[in-house]
Amino acid sequence: MLLLVAPFRCQSCSHRFLAFHIGRNYSKHLLDRREHKRIPVRLALSFSGGRTRGTGMVRDISMGGCIIECETMVQVDDIFYLQMFLKEQEMPIEVAAMVRSVSPKRIGFKFLRSARENKRLFEFLHANGA
Repeated sequence: MLLLVAPFRCQSCSHRFLAFHIGRNYSKHLLDRREHKRIPVRLALSFSGGRTRGTGMVRDISMGGCIIECETMVQVDDIFYLQMFLKEQEMPIEVAAMVRSVSPKRIGFKFLRSARENKRLFEFLHANGA
């Protein structure tokens, strides 16, 4: 294909736009439909919601959510407050998130508010390549 018009989304502001690409060949199979670029990380985390509390390790994070490793049992659509520790002597970043996927020892969270609305999280993501 010589000319391709494809939809894209800005990682910073989430604005949707069409872009022209000349001479690029894209797969017609949508393997990854994620809106935001994921960044591999290793951040300590604690979370709580209702009567459930847990701790874990953030394994990847994006503007829209994160994946954690954890032993705590949760259900899809449960809502939690996450505290992510960027550095030992700093206050944690706090975000509200909903469980979107659960697998053995892993939980996928979707942030309920955009990362752009949390200044520290937004700055962390931009500093690490999101």
